[in-house]
Amino acid sequence: MTPLDFAEWVQSLGAWGPLAFIVGYTVVTLLVMPAFLLTLAAGALWGFWWGLLLTMTGAVCGATCAFLGARSVLRGFVERYVTRHPRLVAIDRAVESEGARLVLLLRLSPAVPFVLLNYVLGVSRISLRDHFVGLVGMIPTAAMYVYAGKVAGDLAVLASGAPVQRGPAYYVLLTFGLIATVLATVLVTRAAKRALEDRHHDLG
Repeated sequence: MTPLDFAEWVQSLGAWGPLAFIVGYTVVTLLVMPAFLLTLAAGALWGFWWGLLLTMTGAVCGATCAFLGARSVLRGFVERYVTRHPRLVAIDRAVESEGARLVLLLRLSPAVPFVLLNYVLGVSRISLRDHFVGLVGMIPTAAMYVYAGKVAGDLAVLASGAPVQRGPAYYVLLTFGLIATVLATVLVTRAAKRALEDRHHDLG
């Protein structure tokens, strides 16, 4: 079942549709599958505000389940995966030193995969409280996709691949995300450099 098939099925459920959407969004997040198509569909199905609320509810549930899973039963698997990817190791070390501020920036940045970051944060030393604080950073990107889905208007338009009209809000949110990407990159690079210097000092 594709994300659009799922969205059409949700639409057919009537009053149970929102609950099914939240559960489906949570599952997609846990399986590290692209969730943005569901976010687009939420805007098409329920409009901006309801679409954003349902998207954020599903995203928070999925992110928290992945975070807690990586902190417990999946810890060994996630740690092995992270150690094989230098960029993820750098993020892990940077989060440890920068805390909630960097998590918020990483969530704001569209360049950092939301579904993968959930697991990486789970094996870091960041607290559950800081994890929840960082989830606020997902709102601008989610709003951008929900808005695009709302403008598209229906699932048939999304499925056809027709261009989606982009208003001023789209470009404001996109600019905001790019700025967050730059700031997050600077913090990650600085923290990684500090970690390397500390390691060199210890070896010396």
